[in-house]
Amino acid sequence: MTEMMDAIVMGGGPGGATAGLMLARAGWRVAVIEKARFPRRKVCGEYLSSTNFPLLRRLGVAEEFLKRAGPPVQQTALFARDTVVTAPLPRTKEMPDGWGRAVGREVLDTLLLERAAQAGAQVRQPWAATKVEKRGDMFLCEATSKETRQTERLCAPTVIGAHGSWEPGTLPTQPARRPARASDLLGFKAHFCDCSLPNGVMPLLIFPGGYGGMAQTNDGRVVVSYCIRRDELERARRAVPGRSAAEAVSSRVRESCRGAREALARARQDGPWLSVGPIRPGVRAWFSDGIFYVGNAAAEAHPIIGEGISMAMQSAWLLCEGLFARGRGSWPGDTLGEIGREYARAWRKSFLPRLRAAEVFAQLAMRPIPVALLVPLFRSFPPLVTLMARWSGKARQVVPSGKGVPRSIDRRTDQPDA
Repeated sequence: MTEMMDAIVMGGGPGGATAGLMLARAGWRVAVIEKARFPRRKVCGEYLSSTNFPLLRRLGVAEEFLKRAGPPVQQTALFARDTVVTAPLPRTKEMPDGWGRAVGREVLDTLLLERAAQAGAQVRQPWAATKVEKRGDMFLCEATSKETRQTERLCAPTVIGAHGSWEPGTLPTQPARRPARASDLLGFKAHFCDCSLPNGVMPLLIFPGGYGGMAQTNDGRVVVSYCIRRDELERARRAVPGRSAAEAVSSRVRESCRGAREALARARQDGPWLSVGPIRPGVRAWFSDGIFYVGNAAAEAHPIIGEGISMAMQSAWLLCEGLFARGRGSWPGDTLGEIGREYARAWRKSFLPRLRAAEVFAQLAMRPIPVALLVPLFRSFPPLVTLMARWSGKARQVVPSGKGVPRSIDRRTDQPDA
């Protein structure tokens, strides 16, 4: 038996869950296929800027998000070598009193996917898509439960790739495998309690061969995340033989970055380190052969700007608004291509500047000579740190903050927060 759907979403993270929730509230028959059982931890900086609040309100999760998230993040900082520079974060014109927050992915992802299911999305979890192929104007998807081995066949005119970019595979929505390179970025994350990080400050950490960040997240913890080049990771491991990769990176950060060393001096780790990689930032595709992409499946910015969750959720909103403008149904190839081109234009306008800024920031941060030249400049002119945060998209409004109910959620009685 094959079940007919209006859309199939591959991945239940922030981008996929946002798309599933919006489509379900608009009356679409939508299935979300997620390989993991939530709640689950994930390598991520966990920060959402205040530019997300209009979307969170439209999705009906703003109140719960604010209840569960960490304290308001009002300042950014630069921790590099012996330098500690603090500066205010930029604020949006639409929300001058709003500040970003951090919350664990085990909280955020579960909240969004549960709301999607409550709105009517058919959530398959933990399930894995084993085949996706196009037959005429429709896509046939075969998926298997990872717990019971039950198999289902779904058919839909629209497929949305929202599975991120770190796991390659053979499906048309997945990236191909690539050989390891010395320049590959590898990511690490852990939570800590009893940190000495000043309240409301989210620093950028600069260390040889990499960069990282810290933020006060939910349950009184601080999330610490690092990205380091593969070749520099090998050097770090040789410097501390017998330690794990994460411990080697952490040791390098503490030795080379005074701000991180002081913040973590009396901290105790809460849970194990997580790792992921390689992280390969860049543009992939917004639309290809009838498949739309959101989040990291579409394009990935260097994590140095801390905008991954924002870009995932906001790109899903851009895509869904474009789909809703055409109405529900099976569209001919020309119409699909037109929707894809419009979505690509909207995506580039909204996110390409921060993608480019992230590339520049990351390349400068991972090279010793630019760091040596620029750190004294930031120390002398702290407003430059605020300017970097603005260039990274911290005040870039993508989803309008109007109070009216958008067309994407006006077909259901389950309305968003006021």
